[in-house]
Amino acid sequence: MRTRTLRAAAMFGAAALALAACGDDTTTAEPDATDPGVEEPADGDMGTGGMDDEGMDDGTGGDAMGDDATDGEMAALPTGEFGPACGEIPADGPGSSEGMMEDPVATAASNNPVLSTLVDLVGEAGLADTLNNAEGLTVFAPADSAFEALQAEDPELFDMVAGDVDLLTDVLTYHVVEGEMDAQALADAGSAGSMLGQDLTVTADGETVTVEAAGSTATVVCGNVQTANATVHIIDTVLVPDVG
Repeated sequence: MRTRTLRAAAMFGAAALALAACGDDTTTAEPDATDPGVEEPADGDMGTGGMDDEGMDDGTGGDAMGDDATDGEMAALPTGEFGPACGEIPADGPGSSEGMMEDPVATAASNNPVLSTLVDLVGEAGLADTLNNAEGLTVFAPADSAFEALQAEDPELFDMVAGDVDLLTDVLTYHVVEGEMDAQALADAGSAGSMLGQDLTVTADGETVTVEAAGSTATVVCGNVQTANATVHIIDTVLVPDVG
């Protein structure tokens, strides 16, 4: 964590049922239709009872399969903002959810008190205009608390990255994906390619959405925040790129 090798590390149905066909396929002589014994196999016929009935129930959406599949389906994520930190966004004004929709992402973030450290670092890296002028982005934005935790854990490394524009740019671009994706789209895709050139893995468990990087995992604490040109997901941890 403290080497240049990891210099950016701290910052940023059912199978086909052919049994009946196979059971009926025989090379023996066809029984006499007048033979009373012809009616007896009906009770144990593979197509009307016994093992075949159970197989059909299990394989065609009965209680054994259908109910479990329904219960196991993942509920859709909210289309609007969600997460415990959404309550920290101002209720009105430029930094509110409604106010942020009117400005491009860097400007919108500068009005949000939850993202002040990120905004300062974006300014130091000279990325504000790049972000504001992009046609559509997805931004994983570390909250102030994420930077505070990182600085407390390793202040020397934090200062080193914050003071090196190249390293800082790598870290920040690791948190940005070209194209707008809400939380559901990210979870469905399973991964997203960052502007740094490395993929981020996204998973969802109920309404808990996690973003896994090369060396860290963050949780979305307020997802689907809209700006004029980006969808922002506020996260609780600075993602860790591997820049070699």
